[in-house]
Amino acid sequence: MKKILRVEMSNLSVRWEEAPPAYEKFGGRSLIAKIMQEEVPPHCHPLGSKNKLIFAPGLLGGTNISSSGRISIGGKSPLTGTIKESNGGGTTGAKLARLGLKAVVIEGKPAEPGCYVLKISAAGAEVVSAPELKGMGVYETARKLGDRFGARVGMALIGPAGENLLAAAGIANLDQDGNPSRYCGRGGLGAVMGAKGIKAVVVDDRGTANLPAADSAKMKSTLQEYNNMFKSPAVEAYTRYGTSAMVAHTNALGCLPTRSFTRGRFWGAEKISGETMYNLILTRGGAGRTTHSCMPGCLIRCSNVFPDEKGEVAVSPLEYETIGMFGANLEIDDLDTIARCNYLCNDLGLDTIETAVAIGLAMQAGVLPFGDRAGVLNLLPAIGRGTTVLGRVLGQGAAVTGRVLGVTNIPAVKGQALPAYDPRSLKGIGVTYATSPMGADHTAGPTARAKVDHLNPQGQVELSRRVQLNSAIYDNLGLCLFVTAAVGARPQILADLLNARYGWQWGVEDLFELSKKTILMEREFNRRAGFTPAHDRLPEFFCTEPLPETNSVFDVPQEEVEDCHNF
Repeated sequence: MKKILRVEMSNLSVRWEEAPPAYEKFGGRSLIAKIMQEEVPPHCHPLGSKNKLIFAPGLLGGTNISSSGRISIGGKSPLTGTIKESNGGGTTGAKLARLGLKAVVIEGKPAEPGCYVLKISAAGAEVVSAPELKGMGVYETARKLGDRFGARVGMALIGPAGENLLAAAGIANLDQDGNPSRYCGRGGLGAVMGAKGIKAVVVDDRGTANLPAADSAKMKSTLQEYNNMFKSPAVEAYTRYGTSAMVAHTNALGCLPTRSFTRGRFWGAEKISGETMYNLILTRGGAGRTTHSCMPGCLIRCSNVFPDEKGEVAVSPLEYETIGMFGANLEIDDLDTIARCNYLCNDLGLDTIETAVAIGLAMQAGVLPFGDRAGVLNLLPAIGRGTTVLGRVLGQGAAVTGRVLGVTNIPAVKGQALPAYDPRSLKGIGVTYATSPMGADHTAGPTARAKVDHLNPQGQVELSRRVQLNSAIYDNLGLCLFVTAAVGARPQILADLLNARYGWQWGVEDLFELSKKTILMEREFNRRAGFTPAHDRLPEFFCTEPLPETNSVFDVPQEEVEDCHNF
């Protein structure tokens, strides 16, 4: 991958550049950090013309390596004001990489408001006016663009939430079946895309092939070793239950956010657990699938297709974060209701985490009672389409919602809502939430599977630091983080794949060095944007109000937390 496509929305022009040699060993999240540091003014308005929206495949993108097709999308977040990289599955990353693209950088804003599609193919790129798509839901948009450009194209697209510049808006990517449900959801990057007038990016990689390896013999032998590592019980568990297995796990640990982060266990957890969902999918049959791949060739297959009572597709996939936040967090114990919420958020272009936490705060404020299934379903369209004042408030995320409605205990860091792990009973991820350059972000350093005493504050900074560095490796390579279940104990295999692909001589230390550079570049961007160590902390109530189930507060010393990224 040697090209960078720059799209200037002020005059709807495109230009192709050779990637600078200095970018050679950057990809995915690390390349976004480097471009942001070099090109985006840290004090710029996230929805203004000086911010940039960057699409960057990982260093292993476009190859036949299992789970290597994830896409990193980045820019300055309208939710947090920080740098943001949001990572998603599907086909966008692999297709961009096969077209030889190191990155797509969307700059400026249209001179006049409009609705546009960016079409990229081996023949070139163009910005196409598409006013007929304005206000359209994600699913219908994907169908119409598929009819126009072909069934096998890739897409990254937004719904009404992004067009309405809501800070809870995400960007959907197609899975390998053409379903627009693989979200780069966090940080409000859908609003950045909407501010630039882009409804969809269409990627047509017809006529291309997987990218060649510099050392094909080494790639073949390394890939065989890599694939054999996926034959493990840990991978089998992901294949069987996917992320939904975390419901029982977090409930047992007492860190499943319940009733808007006031409790750590949910009385209805069994009704929304991974085991219950698995059995329900089997019982209903039809279009339901207990296992499914979001990208071609994935050996983990942790996705699913959740059917309704008639066996027709309700949503795909139904994942832990959505189950936890629309379920336990709102005291809803019904998978069908949660699936419908998931579908509506997908279609409207809303991040399920941010939206559900905002609704939980509205419930705390008395706008809706906890457990009100119909009320939540009725509220979601008003949020995504911004048709009411309350909807627009909730669409700006949890932090804004809490302040407007007078709720003091707002579960957010740097303006981004906490995902489905309460840091009082899972203290390692509390350190991650506090110190991640992108606000509360579980993917930046998940610790729930670590074999430690999660209630003991000692050692949690070291754990979070280690996992944050490890997570950045996967973000930089374009690999799914669940690959750690197969190869986590042998990271040299990842360096070997890079060496075979590019002809490098990397070791494990080089992987971690790139991770350190990535995080430090992100933190430097934030520092220049006005963020200080005072922002690297959890909301006060997590440190003072114990969870009833574990009688625990987040008590990792703040001076240790602030030392997390002192590499």
